Amino acid sequence: MNTPLALFRSAYYCLAVLFGALTAPQLRADPLACDLANYRASAGLTASVAGDVLTVAWTGSTNTELRARYAIERGQPVVRELAVRPAGGEWAVLGENLLPDFTVQTGRRRIDFAGLAPLKALGVDTESREVIERQGWVAFWDAPFVLPGETRRNVDIPRKPEEISRGAAQFNATACDVKTDGARLEVNFPGLTLGIFSGGIRFTHYRDTGLLRLEAIAKTAQNFVAYKYDAGLKGLSTAWLPRVRWIDTGGNAQHYQFGGARHDGPVTTRAKNRVLVAEGRGGSLAVFPPPTVFFPAREVDTNLGYVWFRKDTDTTYGIGVKQADHEDDLRYLQNFALYNAPPGTLQRMAAYFFLGTGDAAATRAAVLAFTRGDTFAPVPGYKTLVNHFHLQMIDRLREGGSLDTQMPDLAAMKALGVNIVGLSEFHADKLKLNDTGALRFADQRDYFEATRRASDVDFLVAPWEEPNPYFGGHVNIVVPRAFHWSKKRAEGQPLTEQDPTFGRVYHAGSAADMQQILEAENSFWYTAHPRTKSSAGYPEAYWDQPFAKSDRYLGVAFKPGMGMDLSESRLAETRAFGSIDEMNNRNAGSGLRPKVLIGDVDTYQKWPHDDLYPGFTVNYVKLDRVPGPNEDWTPILTALSHGNFFVTTGEILIRNYAVMGAGNRRTIEADVDWTFPPEFVEVVWGDGTKTGRQVIRVSDAAPMSAQHFSIPFDATGKKWVRFAAWDSAVNGAFVQPVWLER
Repeated sequence: MNTPLALFRSAYYCLAVLFGALTAPQLRADPLACDLANYRASAGLTASVAGDVLTVAWTGSTNTELRARYAIERGQPVVRELAVRPAGGEWAVLGENLLPDFTVQTGRRRIDFAGLAPLKALGVDTESREVIERQGWVAFWDAPFVLPGETRRNVDIPRKPEEISRGAAQFNATACDVKTDGARLEVNFPGLTLGIFSGGIRFTHYRDTGLLRLEAIAKTAQNFVAYKYDAGLKGLSTAWLPRVRWIDTGGNAQHYQFGGARHDGPVTTRAKNRVLVAEGRGGSLAVFPPPTVFFPAREVDTNLGYVWFRKDTDTTYGIGVKQADHEDDLRYLQNFALYNAPPGTLQRMAAYFFLGTGDAAATRAAVLAFTRGDTFAPVPGYKTLVNHFHLQMIDRLREGGSLDTQMPDLAAMKALGVNIVGLSEFHADKLKLNDTGALRFADQRDYFEATRRASDVDFLVAPWEEPNPYFGGHVNIVVPRAFHWSKKRAEGQPLTEQDPTFGRVYHAGSAADMQQILEAENSFWYTAHPRTKSSAGYPEAYWDQPFAKSDRYLGVAFKPGMGMDLSESRLAETRAFGSIDEMNNRNAGSGLRPKVLIGDVDTYQKWPHDDLYPGFTVNYVKLDRVPGPNEDWTPILTALSHGNFFVTTGEILIRNYAVMGAGNRRTIEADVDWTFPPEFVEVVWGDGTKTGRQVIRVSDAAPMSAQHFSIPFDATGKKWVRFAAWDSAVNGAFVQPVWLER
């Protein structure tokens, strides 16, 4: 209906478009040589070259069509146009003459002494440069951009200002190439120099979604490089998209209307869910980082601001993603390791954009669907379990005066869709290491009571622990009920006794004592953060020890982020998967159950306004219900010890899985859901000596979909098998290994 208001808005939009066209930089294209040899036209995903412009068109989600046009100007790749429209409607231009905007900051990787100490205790020569340099790639306590550093923390301190370098993208592109890969189309421009890195940039268009991935793919020849990057697009018109919108960490809607002064640098924006949306009358353009690999391991989940905007001229601005230089919390300032760039590895520095026909709220909702709203979706027959949190629960509750005080940490985790929280308290009670019970038992009593009160019908807070007793390295202990035990056993003190206040108690003074306690209480343990931090050298050091050659030993933690390397297509491939695969090869035929890989978090205090989702890996445990706080929790431990669970970063769900058949002719059956465009699924096996895998590419499958897999598997000579699924953003899910021979 052509009301006066509608006519006014239409006229205003036309004037804005005209103003944007008149004020936009007038660029002249270089001749475009574009290699289409690897391009295959398909419905809903096409590319064509006309004159000096490459046009890519693809179908989006919810009956939308999208278009991107590319050119080269003086060696610089240019996005001539980004446009979107409802199917059959009018095209709305979201941007013209946009330029990729990358910066990188690099420093020197150093190993921390905490990561060398356990190796030294195992007899490794930790003065060796070979050991120091090798372990540096799995450093946790490292902060390459914090000067001068602490001499007690890392080797080769102090850090020097000249170690830190910054570089902005420079281009010398003379051509492009187009490649079809299933349901995606890649446009590559070589000729990128990015500080000490060199390579190219890639735009990836995904059919059936508004996603557009921009990434620098580059390598360096330098050694011991730690780095971070910023990525985005600049040249957006303040006339066409006059504002950016986001939700702040308090849940409040915020916006910035372009009309003020120019910015000297990016405006770091602490946006809830890591999403920033540029909005106009004809549509909107969101920017956000990959949800998992963008974040190295940290001690806290503070939102440090992962998106930015920047007004560059009176009429143009840029938006993108970024990382901080260091933590906000001074307690963890020396821990901010960021990414590794081993020499010659192609690092993929990505930002995601989403093109929408609606307003900022609609586009933001479409983006949040990729992380299921930053929650862990319910799956029938499963309950979600997260583990390994150091909340200092008892100290905080005692300071508050009541064990009934609600802890914001637990409320925040419950809001994610978590059913079971396994705590790891008393991790730092060094003053009580020599206590044979009197002090520790009182702490445990309050711990047990506080977790009982914090639980409800479908939410269990389990009083578990990371006590690190006698086995070596750091370990987590999971128990089916509350019981008292001390980490010290005095001379002549029995292993167990009846205490007049606490009832039956235990005293541990050796690995053998701990094994007896675990057996008596039907409890289990696993290796925390394998091969790094205070578990460097583990689990290898106790693979053949009696306490590890036991079903009481579950396996190792799956904790991504330590040794984060953006060239890898899997998370924690060497540290975590490497550990579990080697152990199961060694244990094949032993009569033990397979060792498993348990999703682990390992963080400290948190708040509802923190950005929890990216740092959580969650265990979906086969359970009909959550045992109550006054019940026996054996069903949880039985499911874990028998491998009846899958682990996920949240985006991929494995609803059903089985190894079917007998003898050498088997079939892997799995039902997999994903949100991001999928990359591959894999069947991984071991023959008792080495590990092999069959990778099945699924890049032709649509995002926001599900698929049943029935994969023939030749079990000849193989001892165990497991299954995993990975998407294009390196989010993953996996099931636990199973023996192929009883």
